[in-house]
Amino acid sequence: LQMLGKASEYKDPETNAHTKRVSHYCKLLANAYGLSEEFQDIIFYASAFHDIGKIGIPDSILLKPGKLDDDEFAIMKQHASIGYEILKGSKSKYLKAGGVIAYNHHEKYDGTGYPNSLKGEDIPIFGRITALADVFDAIGSDRCYKKAWEMEKVLEFIKEQRGKHFDPKLVDIFFENLDDILKIKEEHQDI
Repeated sequence: LQMLGKASEYKDPETNAHTKRVSHYCKLLANAYGLSEEFQDIIFYASAFHDIGKIGIPDSILLKPGKLDDDEFAIMKQHASIGYEILKGSKSKYLKAGGVIAYNHHEKYDGTGYPNSLKGEDIPIFGRITALADVFDAIGSDRCYKKAWEMEKVLEFIKEQRGKHFDPKLVDIFFENLDDILKIKEEHQDI
């Protein structure tokens, strides 16, 4: 699992520490949500594959140092379906869950996400958890196309997106466990 997870790191070098942090955030959120130890273990490993579909995105788009135009963004959004296609046929429960996560981590609680505009609890729980973990980490980290947001602004955004982008119960859990979330962020810094 870890070796396969490294595949996307070669395509996008910024994903290494990001993937580790997202895995830890997901396990913490799954635990606090009340998922079984087995499901906590599955999401810990499977969430590492949330962006594996980016290996199918051209470097000119993936590594563009500025904002994507509408056509480029339409191509970038395909990474969710590509990741699902890569992993869906596996017999491994971890890789199957990784496919579900890849496919659903850009869905939004209010139905405005992609690729299927799923809404609320129609979005699989692994997708809802990973969406929150991924966005929290991505906006709070430097990328080739942007600087990291200040933590105060990141936390304000998460609050504003409660019930819109994110499952409201998960946002509440996130803030109840904020000290542990920030500890994970500190322990797994970008190199």
